[in-house]
Amino acid sequence: MEQYLEFASNHIWLVAAFVAVAAALAWNLISQRGDKQTIGPQEATRLINREQAVVVDVRPVNDFNNGHIIHAHNIPSGSLKDQLKILQKYRNKPIIAVCLSGMTSATACKTLRKEGFNQVYNLQGGMQAWENANLPTRKT
Repeated sequence: MEQYLEFASNHIWLVAAFVAVAAALAWNLISQRGDKQTIGPQEATRLINREQAVVVDVRPVNDFNNGHIIHAHNIPSGSLKDQLKILQKYRNKPIIAVCLSGMTSATACKTLRKEGFNQVYNLQGGMQAWENANLPTRKT
């Protein structure tokens, strides 16, 4: 135990960085655990097929054109607030936000919920998870 304290006192910045990264990781894991509005590819498929969910792909146009979920609407995350008019007609339907890995779409989900959309879901793992599940994509 004495060696740990000596190490910590000799490498204070390294220990501080480690504690910060560990705290950020813990916060991320805890915050995602309680998020029931994060769904996997299979649940997204069920929502699309049975409840006519609308898929909103928030990736840049070039990424969207290289492959996206069939019938997805491309609204890049940077212009989401400006293009909310497009989604108004889908206000009462489930909306699934998609990005490359699920991180950017989580922010888009928060924006949509803040704007009054109640049935908003984040595709956990994003397009990477969708493609890993061998689900169909379309190129534009």
